[in-house]
Amino acid sequence: MKFSLEWLKHHLDTTASAQEIADKLTAIGLEVEDVANPAEALAPFRVAKVLTADKHPQADKLQVLTVDAGEGAVQIVCGAPNARAGMLGVFGPPGAYIPGSDLMLKVAAIRGVESRGMMCSSRELELGDDHSGIIELPEDAPVGTPFTQYAGLDDPVFDVNVTPNRQDAMGVRGIARDLAAAGLGALRPLAEPQIEGNFPCPVPITIEDPDGCPAFFGRAVMGVKNGPSPDWMQRRLKTAGQRPISALVDITNYVMIDHGRPAHAYDIAKLSGGLTARAAKPGEKVLALNEKEYSLEPFMTVIADDKQVHDIGGIMGGEDSGVSDATTDVMLEVAYFTPERIARTGRALALSSDARSRFERGVDPAFLDEGLAILTGLIVDICGGEPSAAIRAGEPPVDERSITFDFGRTKALGGIDVPEQRQREILESLGFELNGNQVTIATWRRDVEGPADLVEEIARITGYDLVPSTPLDRAPGVAKPTATRSQMIERRVRRTAAARGIDEAVTWSFISDREAEIFGRGDWKLANPISEEMKVMRPSLLPGLIAAARRNTDRGAGSVRLFEVGRRYLGDCEHPTLGLLLAGDRETRSWQSGTAQAFDAFDAKAEVLALLEAAGAPIANLQVFPDAGPTWHPGRSAKLGLGPKTIVAAFGELHPGLASSLDAPAGAVAAEIYLDAIPASRSSGHPRSAYSPPPLQAVTRDFAFIVPANLPSDNLLRAIRGADKAAITAARLFDRFESGDGLSLAFEVTLQPVENSFTDEEIGALSAKIVAAAEKLGARLRS
Repeated sequence: MKFSLEWLKHHLDTTASAQEIADKLTAIGLEVEDVANPAEALAPFRVAKVLTADKHPQADKLQVLTVDAGEGAVQIVCGAPNARAGMLGVFGPPGAYIPGSDLMLKVAAIRGVESRGMMCSSRELELGDDHSGIIELPEDAPVGTPFTQYAGLDDPVFDVNVTPNRQDAMGVRGIARDLAAAGLGALRPLAEPQIEGNFPCPVPITIEDPDGCPAFFGRAVMGVKNGPSPDWMQRRLKTAGQRPISALVDITNYVMIDHGRPAHAYDIAKLSGGLTARAAKPGEKVLALNEKEYSLEPFMTVIADDKQVHDIGGIMGGEDSGVSDATTDVMLEVAYFTPERIARTGRALALSSDARSRFERGVDPAFLDEGLAILTGLIVDICGGEPSAAIRAGEPPVDERSITFDFGRTKALGGIDVPEQRQREILESLGFELNGNQVTIATWRRDVEGPADLVEEIARITGYDLVPSTPLDRAPGVAKPTATRSQMIERRVRRTAAARGIDEAVTWSFISDREAEIFGRGDWKLANPISEEMKVMRPSLLPGLIAAARRNTDRGAGSVRLFEVGRRYLGDCEHPTLGLLLAGDRETRSWQSGTAQAFDAFDAKAEVLALLEAAGAPIANLQVFPDAGPTWHPGRSAKLGLGPKTIVAAFGELHPGLASSLDAPAGAVAAEIYLDAIPASRSSGHPRSAYSPPPLQAVTRDFAFIVPANLPSDNLLRAIRGADKAAITAARLFDRFESGDGLSLAFEVTLQPVENSFTDEEIGALSAKIVAAAEKLGARLRS
């Protein structure tokens, strides 16, 4: 939210500087993102007098002027039709930057005549849209004075980041109230005009959707003249980032920013009958003020007459009933729309507005009459006209809420010692009413619900920097470890993945409905998502990693290695998981390897095994189960588990349909490690015994088997290891060969003697056990 220092001082009586105000705002929880002074850009420009104006010798539409900006006569060439001798205007010397033209002035010859500066128009200085001629100043304007000083443009502008819970700070007066409570001035009394209606309102109002619009107040103003708004109002609106349009539109925008109270004005001549706040009907459409047409849904609240919809309630008015220069009679709307309905409608229509940002936070429900009076008073003062009597439909949801507050809680909960009298002063200055220990909550503070909120108010106004740094009590001796087993596993796999050259990613925990459907539906959906693309709590980490990989490859990354440690949100609970995605080239092309080598499923498997080992999983006991599921490639993926019921990981290529739907990088392979499925170690907790290498040398033997084509190599490998668990310490597959005899798998088996070296007979007996174990699976020793 933006506003100027001059605007703030309309509500706050203070002598504080802009920097002091910015520092205090940030200190009390209203973060100031920027303080800018538009006058700094216009500092070189001066009030100047045109001494002479002669026709240009080489151009009919140009004049050669002699101007005095306080430092002697200067010659310039000017094409403005209103330039004449004796007038006063705004002069820009060489070296000045013209913001409206994006031009840096310099000494130049224009059609053969030297020009040493420029007389400027309003549009060139971004002070308005007028470009019909140069700015004309009154005759008493002091020549040589900086223009910003003369015009009062030296007015710093604050840009405040208002958090969603501070709906009261969405108006300049609310911010002034906070500053006054913090001791940076005094809040000026609110000038509420007393409007006496001279006749009954000619436009009736009704409510048919009290859930969306509990209260609708209004009145007509007849005989208005809609021209430009006053300079002071335009200047304030410009500092807030608003473009002045007309007096009626500017006044509604001004009241919204000044008091956080959105309002709307309808051209009565464009209405058919009365106005009704109702739910939209199926198939209804409205042409909004942004010149876009929106299709409405039955859950949306609209303002309509007898003929059509004229307003998306609380978000944006309609083009068909908007005011114009020809408007003479207006109907004013000051209503209360429920925040939940506004938020849902805005998301569904993908429509943002200043009104929406205030209504969905929750405007003050008790400020309807005051807001209508202020709005009417400004219109009558600026545009003239006669106001009707106010009419009201419905009741705003003003519930008197009170809290029994123990002032000692500020010290106990906030850690800051504030005298009770000062606590009372702070709460009263913020608009709370106190009766003993009973605190009545201000109607504009929807966010305050309990004693802890009152402690927060006192602490932020007093200053969080005054909260003392108090270390926690610590027991003597060596600190005991506090990390849980789950946290330790996450640390180990995170460090191991980084050490293996994989980059960590942090992606959103929310995905779209479409993505959730691909991964078997999401069990948890948000009631108030940031957008439709972040509506479902993710059942898998892969959608975020795929999107991250795609962004990197789209920007020219040739090899992408990403991992993320996060949570999957399934029906029972959330599950800690490590997601992994490899895309692009595993090895770039070179004179040694030739063409680039892409990642495959075995690369993902290697990473999974390394990470599982780091997590403490018994990888020697893991079994491979083909086909990891419907989101994986049916022939190029697998699961790893300690049996079919304890699956600890899945890896492989993505299903082609999934890869196409999510636009995954071509050839991407991925994996998920289910960290909570890794069983706890059975160790007693005692330090492991010292390493003792075997005293005798191990023996290796190679075995080649002809195996059935459908026999998984992992099953055969496990059978070989189990042939003699005492003597066989290792076994690995080192060759795969297909011939006319069938599929051949060759294994290297390590035999470790303990007390005595193996004899030939003992090695033969062990070999026989290995062959027998293989034959039980349908394998036979290759001759």
